[in-house]
Amino acid sequence: MAKAFLFDLNGTIVDDMAYHKKVWYNVLVNELGAKMSFEEVAAEMYGKNSELLDRVFGKGAFTPEQVSEIEMAKEKKYQEIYRPFMKPLDGLMEFLAAANAAGIHMGIGSAAIPFNIDFVLDELNIRHYFSTVVSAFDVPVSKPDPAVFLQGAANLGVDPANCIVFEDAPKGVEAAANAGMKAVAITTMHTPDEFKQYNNIIAFTKDYGTLSHLLK
Repeated sequence: MAKAFLFDLNGTIVDDMAYHKKVWYNVLVNELGAKMSFEEVAAEMYGKNSELLDRVFGKGAFTPEQVSEIEMAKEKKYQEIYRPFMKPLDGLMEFLAAANAAGIHMGIGSAAIPFNIDFVLDELNIRHYFSTVVSAFDVPVSKPDPAVFLQGAANLGVDPANCIVFEDAPKGVEAAANAGMKAVAITTMHTPDEFKQYNNIIAFTKDYGTLSHLLK
């Protein structure tokens, strides 16, 4: 049966979450006036940017136009400070090449906006590996809702049960579970202990060098 790999982006393709944290803290606390610690900001960093703003300030605190302005300013600053340091996770390039050679279908399923997905895929020159890219703009609700991964599987023409999701966040692993998919937890931002409530995880790793068994 056809097999597919679905990858989250931030923290999974690149180890960039520290840069997102830094910029979000500045936006939420210094620019928008939220009374939050750095740790509290980090805890809210999942899902769409609009959902994050709703959780912090209340639903409807900003118009759609304001949300778009806030998120684009935030992402431009993130890209500015992260670009000089961008690199793929160790072993990723070899893993993608091997999976492609093995005929495994691959896609991106991320809560990021296309502006950021394009930034990573094009800077690393890996877009050609992915037959589908599902972004925050393509699904009505973000992770842990399974829509992003179910849409990716549908686009690839692969049964969800035959998909393996690569995720760095508990909410992403939960989304995979809700989609009926197994997951590999990439521990760039969270420890294995933070995923202990999920029973769909088949491996924990900090890089892709230990995952060659998934290619068979």
